[in-house]
Amino acid sequence: MGLINTILGVKPKQNQSTNAKGQVDPLANKAIREFAQGLIDVKDIIAPSAIEVNFKHILIGSKFFRSYFVIDYPNTAFPNWLSPLITFEYPVDISTFYYPKETVEILERLKHKIAEMKATLYLQAESGKPPDPVLKVKLRDAETLQDQLASGSERFFQYGMYLTIHSDTLDELEKIAKNLESTMASIGVIIKVATLQQEECFQTTLPYGWDKINQTRNLDTTSIATTFPFVSADLTMEKGVLYGVNLHNRSLVIFDRFSLPNANAVIFATSGAGKSFTIKLEAVRSLMLGVEIIIIDPEREFEKLCEAIGGEYISFSQDGAQKLNPFELSGLFAKDEDELRFKILTLSGLIRMMMGGTLSAEEGAILDRALILTYKEKGITPDPATHSRKPPLLEDLYKVLNSMAEEEAHSMAMRLEKYVRGSASGVFDQHSNVDLKNTFTVFNIRDLVEDLRPMAMYVMLDYIWTRVKKDKRKRLLIIDEAWLMMQYPDAARFVYSIAKRARKYALGLTVISQDVSDFLDSEYGKAVVSNAAMQVLLKQSPTVIDKLQQVFYLTEGEKQFLLSAGVGEGIFFAGANHVAIQILASEVEYNLITTNPNDTLKAQPQAAGGTQAPAPSVPSQPPAEGNSDKLDITSQSM
Repeated sequence: MGLINTILGVKPKQNQSTNAKGQVDPLANKAIREFAQGLIDVKDIIAPSAIEVNFKHILIGSKFFRSYFVIDYPNTAFPNWLSPLITFEYPVDISTFYYPKETVEILERLKHKIAEMKATLYLQAESGKPPDPVLKVKLRDAETLQDQLASGSERFFQYGMYLTIHSDTLDELEKIAKNLESTMASIGVIIKVATLQQEECFQTTLPYGWDKINQTRNLDTTSIATTFPFVSADLTMEKGVLYGVNLHNRSLVIFDRFSLPNANAVIFATSGAGKSFTIKLEAVRSLMLGVEIIIIDPEREFEKLCEAIGGEYISFSQDGAQKLNPFELSGLFAKDEDELRFKILTLSGLIRMMMGGTLSAEEGAILDRALILTYKEKGITPDPATHSRKPPLLEDLYKVLNSMAEEEAHSMAMRLEKYVRGSASGVFDQHSNVDLKNTFTVFNIRDLVEDLRPMAMYVMLDYIWTRVKKDKRKRLLIIDEAWLMMQYPDAARFVYSIAKRARKYALGLTVISQDVSDFLDSEYGKAVVSNAAMQVLLKQSPTVIDKLQQVFYLTEGEKQFLLSAGVGEGIFFAGANHVAIQILASEVEYNLITTNPNDTLKAQPQAAGGTQAPAPSVPSQPPAEGNSDKLDITSQSM
């Protein structure tokens, strides 16, 4: 019975074995002790078969481990600066230790250190040597820290970090070690292999709270706060459009822009950075969610996509069959809106553009009166019941100006003659024969001469806005190369007015531009940016990055990230949140929307054999595994 109790781990009633006479039997007790020593313990079950400790690694069972301690940190720290370590492609065991220090003790040490540095600088000045600039900076930092510690706004800590990596083979361990060392060096952290201390360093990274290495660095409270390694921006919603991959943590950026205070967006990027690719991807994915898409396309970027999904492609040209009448009214009555008054103001802006951009005060008054008379001759008055009548044409305004007595009216009629009877006739002086019935509509103006493009975009926007007010539903209005309109104050003002009122009609305005300077130099351009709750900045050129930094309040790290970003990489702003993003498409989506010349050439039949080249098997913007550490959010002194 005693043997069974021992095997089962039950404590026997007697501690010692006795014979029949009640005497202690030493031989029997010795046998029991020897048997107990041979029993299997829990530690025996979980322990590896063997442990081999080497200079630079440990072999535990069949796995290789290597441990590191940190010997140097970056001069400046920022929240999430350890993100590259947390998102490292291989498993890493991380252990950090925080040792609070007494403020009185640190102040006493700082006092002596400051006195030493001042004495050194004084001796340098006495001997005629220039003061050491590095020493001056250290003195200034020490005095600042002294003031903060004395006021209680900062406390002092010692901080230690230890890392352990593991692998199934020694060769793979060496590969992981090189990647880890280079990743840490990229953020200014220098790590050192715990040579001849692998066992102690490995135990330090175990979840026991043992620091057997005691390799620490002095840090203040602000810097200590940035060492919390699990801070990660996240923009993942339950529903919405998949925009790409979050470079902070490799999560998906899924967002519904209609959930924001407004659904407007701006996209700025250099040529070839992927802005058109980004907006096409959003348009296709939004279409699948039931959102109608309307696009103004100056460079025929969207033609292939429009044809592939069965959209309506409207080519706006001088000799084309499709026309838009800028004088057309919506016929929609709203208590808080005078439709005719708003249309006359819109037309005044268009006529000013046609006449060179500026009118005198007298000409402006005459034009306003002429527009009212033009509508009145067609029986259209401020009474909403008359707005359904056939609208006038630009030629009718031309005739009204010619019939007026003022010389300024005749002068304006002469300047309008180009668009009625001259070289630009046939563009803006015909009745509309276009209707927005398709869920994906593209307006193209590439066939127009460059001088007429801004005016054509203006007319298209006015027509689209008129239709949007008639039928309220979720829509995206995309204006590519919007800088063309920012050159004219009236056009810029019109874009801004749409951005400000779009939310009322469930419209999301998207403005795309590669000429950031022209766009942001306009006060209305800046106002459009302010009224866009969603913003996307892709790769930027050095000539405009400073202006973008001021407008978007970018940190120095974000600025450098945008300068060095790859194709499809950038910063995605959504309300108060923003993350570094990599825009990604599936192979099918990529082949559908790409305009990359290399891919276009591959897709064409070969000259020699006449065969079709295979489509690319992967997107042109693969996930940038090594770029997750590019983005600095803020900057704090360490």
